Amino acid sequence: MARFRQLAGDEMGRLSPGSYAGGPRHPVTLVLHNIRSMWNVGAMFRSADAAGIEKIVITGYTATPPRKEIDKVALGAQETVPWEHCVDPFEAVGRLKRAGRRVFGLEIAENSLPYDGLASGDFPAAIIVGNEVEGIGDELLSLCDEVLEIPQYGTKHSLNVAVAAGIAMFECVKAFRSGE
Repeated sequence: MARFRQLAGDEMGRLSPGSYAGGPRHPVTLVLHNIRSMWNVGAMFRSADAAGIEKIVITGYTATPPRKEIDKVALGAQETVPWEHCVDPFEAVGRLKRAGRRVFGLEIAENSLPYDGLASGDFPAAIIVGNEVEGIGDELLSLCDEVLEIPQYGTKHSLNVAVAAGIAMFECVKAFRSGE
């Protein structure tokens, strides 16, 4: 007999969308700036739902739901994760800071911190992820309180933005929950 068995959907203890909407969330906001791929946007919604973060803020020319390309990957998370659209990323970051959030860029940059260096005192937090080719950019990085970097050990020196965002969100959840 196998030691492991994959759980069926009804065995996973999933929350209903209604229960999830009214439940507690982790104090993390994900900012999507100038994301080209709607599939990446959908993937980040899905990861944000799984991580139980508070909100997504969409800036620049990043596409917003509803779009079939986002919906296909998000699998309904675009309906369960609160989100807002603010074309101007500087305005969005200013609002987040005025609301008391520490703002972290997720980028390969000078003077960055390891992505796993967050502590419970860094929350509430916002994580900015940027364009798949151009990244966040120096002007927007200058507004960040800190920059987090995921180490790269291969030849590409980058991760897909949705993958990087997922890693960062779950690391944020881990750091926040360690202080509970």
